[in-house]
Formats: sequence, C-alpha cells, structure tokens
Amino acid sequence: MNEKEKVPYVVTSKSYTAVAINAASKAGEWIKSRLGTVSELGTKYSPQDLVTEVDKGAEQMIRRLILTHFPEHTILGEEGVEPGPEASARALNEAAEAEYLWIVDPVDGTTNFVHGFPFYSVSIALAHKGEVIVGVIYDPSRDELFVAEKGKGAYVHGNRMTVSGEETLAQSLVAVGFPADTTFALPLNMAAVQALAPQVRNLRAGGSAAIHLAYVAAGRLSAYTEVGLKPWDIAAGALLVSESGGKVTDTVGTPYTLAVNHIVASNGKVHDALTGVLKEAKATGLE
Repeated sequence: MNEKEKVPYVVTSKSYTAVAINAASKAGEWIKSRLGTVSELGTKYSPQDLVTEVDKGAEQMIRRLILTHFPEHTILGEEGVEPGPEASARALNEAAEAEYLWIVDPVDGTTNFVHGFPFYSVSIALAHKGEVIVGVIYDPSRDELFVAEKGKGAYVHGNRMTVSGEETLAQSLVAVGFPADTTFALPLNMAAVQALAPQVRNLRAGGSAAIHLAYVAAGRLSAYTEVGLKPWDIAAGALLVSESGGKVTDTVGTPYTLAVNHIVASNGKVHDALTGVLKEAKATGLE
C-alpha cells in the first residue's frame, strides 16, 4: 500500500469515551478542590434549586475540553438552560436535531456540594441521533469513575458492573429523590415514598440522580425512582444501568428516551412491581 492508498483515520467511540472521561475527571477534581469555597450562592427554579460559580465554571471547562476535540458537536448543559421543566424540554427539542449531542451536568448534587455532603458527581453523556452511546459519571469524593459504551458494557474501577439480584421489593434497597420543583414533582415523590416505604427493605435519598443510577448499575441499589428530573440528570446513568443488565423506563414502564423526566431504573427483576406501586399510588406524574 503506498502513501496515497492509506486508509483514512476514523474517529471511533473510544475517542468519544476518552474525551468524556478526561472532561469528567478534570472537572471533578477541580470541583472537589473548590469544596468549602463557595462565595456566591444563587437559586434557579426554586429556593431549593441551587447554583454556584463552581457549577458554571465546571460546565465551561467541560465545554472547552469537548469542543477542542469535536468543534462541530452540540452541547446541552444544565447551566446553559433556563430554569424550569418547560425550558428544559424546549432546550432538548432544539438540540435534538444534532447528530452528536453531549449532555452535561457539571455538578449533579449541587445542594450536597454546598453543604459539604460528599455525594455529588459530574455526569457526561454523548447521544448519536438521539440514542445515548457513551455515559460517564465521576464521583470525586470517592474517586469513582463509572463508564459505559453502548453495546460494550459498563465499568467502575475498570471492573465490569452487573445489577443486583434482588427479586422482590421486600428484599430491595431503593433510592428516591426530592426535587427542586415543590409544586408538581415533590408531592408526587412524597406519595411514592409513602407507598414504597412499607414494601421495600429500605429507602435512600442521596441527592444525586447520577450517583443513584450509577449505584443501580453497580448493584449497590436495587432500583431508583424519581419524578421531575432533567435530561442531564439521567442520560449517562441510564446507559450505565442498561449496559449493566438493568432496565430503565419512565414511571409507567415506557422505554427510556432523552425526553423522559420521570424515571424508574432497576435491576429488571423488581421493575414491574415498582412501577405497579407508583401507578397504584398515583405517583407516576404521567396520569
């Protein structure tokens, strides 16, 4: 083969994954270094919906790192979108036409970060034509990196992850959440908590949707459900769960897409029972 006949270099998903890992880990280390230094505390959608200069700085860092490698790609980041569910849906619709769409949550668990509670993460996903193909979640407090590629499995510390084996709700440890939307989402999540609490082994509410999803993928949680999330809360974690053998749907069991805001992620075995409890409690947000 002479010089002119050389096969052109083709960017593979490995390169996408490497960029996502690099962006998440660098941003995560910087975020951790800023712990306890927050000087400007702002709110977005509600008094519970916090934003800091660290969120904004981390997103700018991630944007730069991605666009250096893929300047033609589109980025949907939490801090670039106006607060509220309508604005999030609008932003997703506008970005949905992009062939390659990066979906970024620079600090998932800002309230935890502000209080020094070590349960926050960086979440970065890449969707190709609307389907998530790379998902990376980095937890700087524990230095845990969760990585998934579509069709290639999900890993933490380089080890393949598989979901847990619980077969009933009574055996299950289930995560829930209390979102910033106090009028619509919070009452529904409270109804879910009340309905689930007597039926499961126990409930957990860590305050980071991304870490909850990563923990379902790693088998540390049997399931996670919450009404009122955003695309950037879920995208990376949903791929982690599905690539670990779990199941991700909306709260009535419809398969996950980027438009899903009300989520159930599980080991698959307790999925139908969990959605059944939510339906009975009228806590799906979709009725």
